[in-house]
Amino acid sequence: MLSFVMLINRAGSMVLPFLGVYMTEHLGFGLKATGIVLSFYGVGSLMGSLLGGYLTDKLGAYRVQACSLFVSAPLFLLIPFFTSVEGLAAIIWLQSLISESFRPANSVAITRYSRPESLTQAFSLNRMAVNLGFSVGPALGGILSSISYNLLFLVNAFGVFAAGVMYVYFFRKRQVKTQGNMVASDTGTGVVKGRSPYRDARFLLFTLLCAVFSIFFLQFFNTLPIFYKEVALLDKRSIGYILAYSGLLIVLLEMIMVNMAQRYLTIAQTLLLGTVAVAVSFGLLAVGHHILLLLLSITLLSIGEILVLPFMSTLTVRQATEGRSGAYMGLNGLSFSVSFIITPFLGTSIAYAYGFNNLWLVSFGILLFVSAAFYYLVRKIE
Repeated sequence: MLSFVMLINRAGSMVLPFLGVYMTEHLGFGLKATGIVLSFYGVGSLMGSLLGGYLTDKLGAYRVQACSLFVSAPLFLLIPFFTSVEGLAAIIWLQSLISESFRPANSVAITRYSRPESLTQAFSLNRMAVNLGFSVGPALGGILSSISYNLLFLVNAFGVFAAGVMYVYFFRKRQVKTQGNMVASDTGTGVVKGRSPYRDARFLLFTLLCAVFSIFFLQFFNTLPIFYKEVALLDKRSIGYILAYSGLLIVLLEMIMVNMAQRYLTIAQTLLLGTVAVAVSFGLLAVGHHILLLLLSITLLSIGEILVLPFMSTLTVRQATEGRSGAYMGLNGLSFSVSFIITPFLGTSIAYAYGFNNLWLVSFGILLFVSAAFYYLVRKIE
């Protein structure tokens, strides 16, 4: 049911992939101004991830998730009223702060409802719901944005609100199971035990590598759609269809590939292969932008996502100490939040100054380095 709620939520999350296009096309922002506003989404995401992890350990995953969903929904309706760089940056920061506090709480809830031996599959199922939502969301978002951006924000708000209603209806009276080193109640105990993730040197290094990976991977949400529009000359509907194809591909392949990776590969080997796939996906964009090449690139990007993201979460849960699961998941979520700050500004700045081809080549080279670093570090952690 957690995954079903996530599906409803993410099906409504159609604004983010089109936010950059909205600013450049509808508001007339330049690439630099667009990158600055998108970076404020990252600032809010970073703060929300830390806040969500802290509040989850204190108040429980249920309260944090419910509040996040119901407060973030009306904020989507306010976005069209802010048309200056400063105003839009402020509302995007606030919306991100509230909505991203949901993620660490949701991850902790998954660990508490799952058996230890099926933890990776549980994360994969949840991500499958996310990507099925993303397969619907961007396609619908492309259609809605071609009609009206205001309609896009309205439907997004409705999707998040509907997810909140479903979540409260099904989980308000449920009690979670005690699993392994997790706390026994979803309502929060107020007691913090175990080692802090900020004193776990190997986990801090792992989180740093996750941040570098996500800085380049999350171009999927900002610079990649701009590249599709400005260089590949795709219309908004075509952009939505390509992003939807990525989500659908992940839905179809994720559980199969995760089960195979668990059976035949270590986490270190899986992260190595997944990161290399993402690196190659960006390298291909420097070769050309024929539609078949774009589809091959997004296919490799999707396969890399399947192999990397669920196992990042699994490794994080295994490292977490008693009473610190929210803090560990929040810190790992911080790696993605940091990327939401850096990626839009860095990506658009490099593309503006040196062209998209150089951006993709830099992404290719750095991700190859990260793949090797993942392999050697995770082997030691395992």
